[in-house]
Amino acid sequence: MAMSKQERRAYSVREMIKEKKASKNRVNIMEKIMPKLLLLTAAVSMFTTLGIVFTLLFETFTFFSRVSIVEFLTAKEWLPWNEKSGSFGIAPLVTGTLLTTAIAMLVAIPVGLASAIYLSEYATERTRKIIKPILEVLAGIPTIVYGFFALTFVTPLLQKIIPGLEVFNALSPGLVMGIMIIPMVASLSEDAMSSVPNAIREGALGLGSTKLETAVKIVLPAAASGVIASFVLAISRAIGETMIVAVAGGSSPVLTFDVTQSIQTMTAYIVQVTTGDAGYGTTIYYSIYAVGMTLFVFTLAMNLLAQYISRRFREEY
Repeated sequence: MAMSKQERRAYSVREMIKEKKASKNRVNIMEKIMPKLLLLTAAVSMFTTLGIVFTLLFETFTFFSRVSIVEFLTAKEWLPWNEKSGSFGIAPLVTGTLLTTAIAMLVAIPVGLASAIYLSEYATERTRKIIKPILEVLAGIPTIVYGFFALTFVTPLLQKIIPGLEVFNALSPGLVMGIMIIPMVASLSEDAMSSVPNAIREGALGLGSTKLETAVKIVLPAAASGVIASFVLAISRAIGETMIVAVAGGSSPVLTFDVTQSIQTMTAYIVQVTTGDAGYGTTIYYSIYAVGMTLFVFTLAMNLLAQYISRRFREEY
């Protein structure tokens, strides 16, 4: 017997109520599961970090049970391959790292900042959508490619300008590292400058400032926290770079600030040892953990400094 119109309406309402209850039950289940799943993923990240730190600490303590920490921090020679008369002074590796980092920042800061000012203050929306992705492609190129580019193209080019430049040197990898981290400086600085309200720009222009004066004297100081944080993060990235300096910088741990000489950075030394030149359990083997801990301290300090600068000088609009 066919249902009346009223009965069909009542049946439809009952079905809707059942579906609503079923949907609500599914939502409640997801609401209960998702916090636990998110907590699990956060715990995995946390315990992974703790595991890395504890491994570094444990193996570093083993190294310092064999080599004096005073020698490690104050000696001026890094000659680990002779375990009987070798010297484990970290200074040559630190100076090599800081030298290449300084060269990289001399390239990345002015070029990256100028790119950010152009993209934020001068470029049209269409131009920005074209240039910014192209600029960020540099960040996607493998660093080993950058390393061979520095060795086979940049170094021969520099040797024509600087006759005394060695095949392996600090200048070439430093310049190429600077090119590699330009996108980081440009992108983060442009984001910081774009977040400055247009009302500030309009006020400066209304008072008679030129577009350049507005960009340099108004917008840039207003975005100082984000810009400086981008510099610090770029420095941290340059300190931790491995393949460029390993390929083009050489493996001569010498305490020097001469950019034409072969040097060795902390990351390059770790690569050299982990290729199999040192046996497990030797002092040289444990030295890579001491060097790694030093590198960890440097990068951690840089990231903490970036966070402090970002909080300390942040402008609220």
